[in-house]
Amino acid sequence: MSTELEYSATLTGASFLFFEFKQVVSLKVQGLNEQEIREKVLSENLFQYQVSASLKRSIPSVIRRTSILDNTLCRLVLEHSLESGKIINLYAIMKTDRLYYEFMNEVIREKLESNTYLLEKKDLNLYFNSKAEQDEGIAGWTEQTVTKLKNVIQRILLESGVLKDKKTGELSRIMMDEQLKQHLIQIGDIAYVRAMGEV
Repeated sequence: MSTELEYSATLTGASFLFFEFKQVVSLKVQGLNEQEIREKVLSENLFQYQVSASLKRSIPSVIRRTSILDNTLCRLVLEHSLESGKIINLYAIMKTDRLYYEFMNEVIREKLESNTYLLEKKDLNLYFNSKAEQDEGIAGWTEQTVTKLKNVIQRILLESGVLKDKKTGELSRIMMDEQLKQHLIQIGDIAYVRAMGEV
């Protein structure tokens, strides 16, 4: 579970980064270690960024996400459907970001379980308010950081397929491949499967 992770605002510089995630998974499968991956991504600009500062900002998050994947998940990202890859990326984000995992588990899961397919602005506000009450670190974040995090949370939901439309806030259930679901359950990560609205 992500509870041993500290709350952090690193998502403000990361977002979904699916293209980048796939690139790094591919290098990991080739047997490169984290340092070699970092060097290769930078030297060959594998993320195809125009600004190297953006590259340096996103690399740590992507490497952190791929580091928690086992061989089966890496293979599924590279060989299975685009949807499966995106779901695995969403899982990796939750696994490495406590704030995001708890949002999925406390807000999205609850909505999907009660068949309420609508995410409203107030849901995000309530979530951040309750977290600020529970945690001094979050309480100390600037309004700008919180606003940015709310936007990133919505963007990740949109790009992973959980949010159908950012304007209307309409949610949809993701279609998790049975092999992927069983694997996550087998490795003891059923909590993440549930947080994505699957049972």
